[in-house]
Amino acid sequence: MAKKAKAETIEVAPQPAATKVAPPAKPSWEIKDRIYYLKGSKSPLTLTIPGKHTRKHALLYFDEKSGKQREIKYATNQDSPLVDEQKGECTMGHIVFKDGFLKVPKNMQNLQKLLSLYHPLKNKIYEEFSAVQEAKDDLLDLEMEIEALNAARNIDIDHAEAILRVEKGSEVNSMSSKEIKRDLLLFAKNNATMFISLANDENVQLRNFAIKAREAGVIKLSQDQRTFHWGSNDRKLMNVPFDENPYSAFAAFLKTDEGVEIYKSIDKKL
Repeated sequence: MAKKAKAETIEVAPQPAATKVAPPAKPSWEIKDRIYYLKGSKSPLTLTIPGKHTRKHALLYFDEKSGKQREIKYATNQDSPLVDEQKGECTMGHIVFKDGFLKVPKNMQNLQKLLSLYHPLKNKIYEEFSAVQEAKDDLLDLEMEIEALNAARNIDIDHAEAILRVEKGSEVNSMSSKEIKRDLLLFAKNNATMFISLANDENVQLRNFAIKAREAGVIKLSQDQRTFHWGSNDRKLMNVPFDENPYSAFAAFLKTDEGVEIYKSIDKKL
């Protein structure tokens, strides 16, 4: 009789348990000295901001976890700036910026947290100094400056004159080509954002064209700066829309079908 075949036993290796990836930890509150500064270019010698909730100055923090408004108060003898966490009698403190700055040492945690986490005026009238953010801002400014300087080097003299006229006005007329290029580079270095905006403005050269035509007497602008006329016969060319720069309006007009013919006529006379 045929022998029965033995059944083979297949051993399955145990699979390792899936590794759980822990969610990234939330940045913890760092104990350190902090500096706060007022926004804007001009700061008063001293400025006191509200330190407690009143009818006039609402100092409330919305707690998303509880869905409730929590009152804020700066008390020098309390560990927390939140009123519902304060115990006993409170000694009120003043929050005063001097020469636009307020330096808060690390041992004043209640004031730091009030200013950094809870105060409704943060990022409105004051900000917290951040070395990392400051470095990012400096890097952006440097990149913008490099871009502006590179653009200034490659701009032709007519375009350069048009841009510089916005900054210097009719003074450009008496400047040599080298002076224009030099001042254009200085303008790009000192005000990179405005320079790039003007360099990319398709109307800036047309505005310069209009100004040169007016200075040469080819066209005239009325005293109220509302109407352009031909210089030779005083015939009206266009009305300037209300509350608009006359040369910007004329530049836009030169791009219309009628304005193209007028541009050609002015260009011949110039």
